Amino acid sequence: QVQLVESGGGSVQPGGSLRLSCATSLSEFTFNNYAIKWYRQAPGKERELVAHISSPGDITTYADFVKGRFTISRDNAKRAVLLQMNNLQPEDTAVYYCNAKRRFSSAEHWGKGTLVTVSP
Repeated sequence: QVQLVESGGGSVQPGGSLRLSCATSLSEFTFNNYAIKWYRQAPGKERELVAHISSPGDITTYADFVKGRFTISRDNAKRAVLLQMNNLQPEDTAVYYCNAKRRFSSAEHWGKGTLVTVSP
């Protein structure tokens, strides 16, 4: 069973920054075969994709609403994926979830999420 643990959430003022981490229970070799996505879900809204990084880490994609502000990266040696979030705005308030999917597999794994609150 793949375990994902998100951390780094908290409360910040508009314009502030946070760095989220998604730690996995995978070995380094196995982790390299997983693409990782960050999703978020705001109160009363559907879960939405925020950012994605491919299994080798050479491809990253972002939702339009975070482009230029968020950066996703992976540390294969630590088997973790980071989400650096800058210039946070109140509309970024949500629970942020990590999702892992192995190449050539349909199975997906989810963490329990970490709460990000942006308010004056």
